[in-house]
Amino acid sequence: MPNSVSVRAETKADHFGIRQVHLEAFGSPAEADLVERLRIAGTASVSLVAEVSGTLAGHVLFSPVTIEHSPDNLPALGLAPLGVLPNHQRQGIGSALTQAGLPACQNLACEVVFVLGHPEYYRRFGFRPASEHGLWYTDLGFRPAFMALELKPGTLSGLSGSVNYHPEFAGL
Repeated sequence: MPNSVSVRAETKADHFGIRQVHLEAFGSPAEADLVERLRIAGTASVSLVAEVSGTLAGHVLFSPVTIEHSPDNLPALGLAPLGVLPNHQRQGIGSALTQAGLPACQNLACEVVFVLGHPEYYRRFGFRPASEHGLWYTDLGFRPAFMALELKPGTLSGLSGSVNYHPEFAGL
C-alpha cells in the first residue's frame, strides 16, 4: 500500500470524486448511480474515501440490509460498492477501505455485514459464504460470492432466508 494513503469519512466535497472513482473502476455508471441513489435515500450508513497524496483514489459504502425471518431490528449492513481507481488498484487501497469500514460498522452497533464479491478477496477479512448460515441473496440463490461476516459472533445462529438490499440496488 502506498505510504501516503489515508482513509476518512466522505464529505460533500468528495461527491464528484467518488462518482469518478466508480465510473473508472467499473467502466459503467451503475455503481456511481447507486451511490447517489443511496445518498438521496439517506441510507449510506458508512461511506469512506481513500486518498493517495491528496488525491481521491477509492471509496466504499455500507448500507442497511434486511434478513428474512430475522428480528426487525437486527442491525445488518451490506458492503457495496467498493471501488478503486484503476491506476491505484492492487496497492492495498481496497483492503484499507474495508479494514476501516468494518470497525466503523461496529461503531454503529452493526452485528453482521454482507458482501457480494470475490470470495478469495473477502475471506481475508473474515467473510464466509452466507450459505453456511442458510442465507442467500434474493436473486442469486446460494452463490459462494455472497458472503457474511458476523461482527457480533452468533448473530446469524438460527436464522435462514433471503437477504434483501435497499430498493436502490434494483437498478444493478
